[in-house]
Amino acid sequence: MKKSKFKDYILLHIVLFMFSFCSVFSKLAAGNPFLSFKFCLFYGISIIILGIYALLWQQILKKFTLTTAFLNKSITIIWGIVWGALFFNEGIKPQMIIGAIVVFIGVSLVVMADE
Repeated sequence: MKKSKFKDYILLHIVLFMFSFCSVFSKLAAGNPFLSFKFCLFYGISIIILGIYALLWQQILKKFTLTTAFLNKSITIIWGIVWGALFFNEGIKPQMIIGAIVVFIGVSLVVMADE
């Protein structure tokens, strides 16, 4: 892999890592009364993350095909499982891991079929 392509993949995964925090802040917002200060704060952070992500995602799509970018986006499922365990004390069940694998395989099959 070329050095510049490696940097592009690192950038892609940094953007996806940042995007994965949107679900954390959305869940934190949902745990507070509607329109309370904490609700607005967490929801606002979530919207800011989505805005930054949208801008960066457009830059990513200049460097990768859409299918390649979306295949890599499936990593956010794993991050969601990790954040649930770390921030919300959710257990990691075998079904969750199997589900993540099934999604990854499904996305991979679609990508391979397009190529």
